[in-house]
Amino acid sequence: MRVLFVAAEGLPFSKTGGLADVIEALPKALVAQGHEVAVVLPRYRGNEFKKIVLRDFVVPIGKTVRSPAIAEGPRLHGVQYFFVDDPEYFDREQIYGAGGKDYPDNGERFSEFCRAAIELARQVWTPDVFHCHDWHTGLVPVLLQTVYKSDPKLRAVPVVFTIHNMGYHGSFPRELLAEIGLPASLFQPEALEFFGKLNFLKGGLIYSDFLTTVSRKYAQEIQTPEYGHGLNGVARGRADRLTGILNGVDYSVWNPEIDGMIAAKYSAKDLKGKAACKKDLLKEFGLPAENAGRPLIGIVSRFADQKGFDLLAEVADELLEEDLAMVALGAGDPTYEMLFHDL
Repeated sequence: MRVLFVAAEGLPFSKTGGLADVIEALPKALVAQGHEVAVVLPRYRGNEFKKIVLRDFVVPIGKTVRSPAIAEGPRLHGVQYFFVDDPEYFDREQIYGAGGKDYPDNGERFSEFCRAAIELARQVWTPDVFHCHDWHTGLVPVLLQTVYKSDPKLRAVPVVFTIHNMGYHGSFPRELLAEIGLPASLFQPEALEFFGKLNFLKGGLIYSDFLTTVSRKYAQEIQTPEYGHGLNGVARGRADRLTGILNGVDYSVWNPEIDGMIAAKYSAKDLKGKAACKKDLLKEFGLPAENAGRPLIGIVSRFADQKGFDLLAEVADELLEEDLAMVALGAGDPTYEMLFHDL
């Protein structure tokens, strides 16, 4: 089977969170099972490519048209990478925004990316199935069922859509619908309208052929008001096409028995090396050596409410009363960045 992954980020080229890890690990795992896999990503600053493989297509944005290109990237672990090349949109300091705020043109940027991914499938690398990830790719199934509905090459190609975080919708003003060339009929509650806004994630949920998410428990949770972020009713309405598949770990990278980047190797049978790793981590961050005898909390994450940092903030004072040390690596909401600086 030929599978085309469509995602906003993916290692080893770009990363803000766990999505990027999945977009590296899952494609190569599928290749190992005998499938043909390609991944298309935006070409962010510093991403190098081999050659341009597609130029002859245009994307409507407002009263103008844009002409991004498709670049062929490297082939890694049997996975072929492609990039959507539009420097004005993607050659920026950060992926989604700067200074704790999203870029105001994210709707235009990722609608172009979705169209470009479809054109890649039409003209360069035709898949048997699209595998789209999170709101940035939510317009792929929408476009396939509207603008590209009569295309003989793509009309039978299904879309699997994976929800990594239900809290991020890709919500934009109603006017964007016309600017990106989608029919006005889509702005209704049964389609892309969500409390007066255009919602990319909702498009992915409704128009995809099958939905997955990162665990069986999360598949249940997103159907509840507490964790559905307003789209729980949509998730329940597609429950017969929704399943949870637990995110795996790439043991060729995250394996302390073979990891050459840690101070000492260890295994489940022999944990001695963990003490050396803890000592090295404390030294790296300039924490006193006596912390080696205390519990050490390590946090590597995007700082956002969806990751539970609001809960940590509530108990920060109590946490400081405990006899422990903490190391945090991340960026995001300035409130939580300041929280860790203060701690």
